[in-house]
Amino acid sequence: MELFDSMDAKETARNTAESAATLLHARPCPTGRMPVIVANGFGGLLFHEACGHSLEATNMADGGSEFSGRIGEQIASPKVTLVDDGRRPGAWGSLHIDDEGIPTRRNVLIENGILKGCLVDRLDGRRLGMPPTGSARRETYRFAPAARMTNTFLMPGEDDPKEMIRSVMFGLYVKNIHAGSVNPVTGEFNFHTNETFLIENGRIVCPVHDATLIGTGREILNQVEMVGTDAAMGQGFCYAGSGAIYIGAGQPTVKIGKMTVGGDQV
Repeated sequence: MELFDSMDAKETARNTAESAATLLHARPCPTGRMPVIVANGFGGLLFHEACGHSLEATNMADGGSEFSGRIGEQIASPKVTLVDDGRRPGAWGSLHIDDEGIPTRRNVLIENGILKGCLVDRLDGRRLGMPPTGSARRETYRFAPAARMTNTFLMPGEDDPKEMIRSVMFGLYVKNIHAGSVNPVTGEFNFHTNETFLIENGRIVCPVHDATLIGTGREILNQVEMVGTDAAMGQGFCYAGSGAIYIGAGQPTVKIGKMTVGGDQV
């Protein structure tokens, strides 16, 4: 129920209705390689899926992640600083201690494009020779705890979101991402967008039908060209081997220079 302390239910319902009405007149979504701007807030699910799961020790310990053995290397654009913080006040993914009894903390995963670390539980920490990071989570006692994300977010940058739109001659503006999946071994992911708009000659011109964004974590991290100042968080659930857990995901508005877009069938 605490969610209602941070949101206006009537305003949320009004925005949902307006979005549905707008999409009644949407055009087919273009497909191919193009710039994509993802709005702030739960658009942070992009980084949760694209690289967050690949930075969990469950995948890192056995060399089963595209980022295994790369700590200390440049893996992303210098504009990318990615943090997982289980202590963030009032956030959905926050908890005082993890499911192995270790206090949660703020873990910097990527700093200015450099891979700084990963999320570590006790078992995989022994395999990696790394201390636990307070990241072991599970849905209930029926699951074994595993390294999982808490509140994962991209730190704000210095770019103006309006300037991002003006910089795109032909591309997409994605207001919301509401589903995604990833293969941590290869880094291949796909996302289903919601409230998607066409950009032409630096202007948002019309809504288009929902699209699928496709790529790999390594590719997308290096394609981040602009990061806005308007950081925001969203709430959701993450489903993996240790069950369904509450998570926070967030980011400022972000411009991806090139991304593969697949249009949905209308």
